[in-house]
Amino acid sequence: MIEIFPAIDLHNGQAVRLKQGDYNQVEVFFKNPVEVLDFFNKNNSKNLHIVDLDGAKDGNTKNYEVIKELVEKSDFFVQVGGGIRDEERIKKYIELGVNRVILGTIAVENEEFLKEMVKKYGDKIAVSVDAKDEKVAVKGWTQTVELNSVEFCKKLSDINVKTIIYTDISKDGMLNGTNLEIYKKLSKIVKSDIIASGGITFLDEIKELNENGVYGAIVGKAIYSGNLDLKEVLEVSK
Repeated sequence: MIEIFPAIDLHNGQAVRLKQGDYNQVEVFFKNPVEVLDFFNKNNSKNLHIVDLDGAKDGNTKNYEVIKELVEKSDFFVQVGGGIRDEERIKKYIELGVNRVILGTIAVENEEFLKEMVKKYGDKIAVSVDAKDEKVAVKGWTQTVELNSVEFCKKLSDINVKTIIYTDISKDGMLNGTNLEIYKKLSKIVKSDIIASGGITFLDEIKELNENGVYGAIVGKAIYSGNLDLKEVLEVSK
């Protein structure tokens, strides 16, 4: 069974989607993100993936109050990422009731800090690996570094990061399918749980990811736009 994580991406307090991580290509789906919870509840979702896009880009916490409300008003397993670059913020989210905290930029820039947090908080720490042409991107996808994304995933696995969320940025928000090959590859070479993210548009992709032993899949724009029916996605994930 593959875990399905419906996504809420937050920008200026609203639920939005970007195209290929471009902050100049923003589509607003809900001005009040809390309304999305009803949609997820009606479809019997049990997980929730929240990204603070402003935090990812600038490291700020301007969407914290919205995230707080989402966590407090839901019974989902919640994972949150975006701009989490110090232990204080990790603790703040865990104390709020967030089940899994996702580190991105800081995991790339400070390996010692990542190791310390994994040792201290265990499987409550996940790492987001965002890739452009298999190069790791940081700071809300606005910069790439000379680090191969697959090699980085191997390293994360070796330091006992339990969950890796891998996004092929070129696919994200485009509604033309995800990069199935990279997930097939990663599921064979790393022992961490892999969550597929970016461009998942078709039911067959969910089935294939499941068959390849991928732990989870994040669905975002495709469920908001109607390309995917969330109820059907949850059915084929079993």
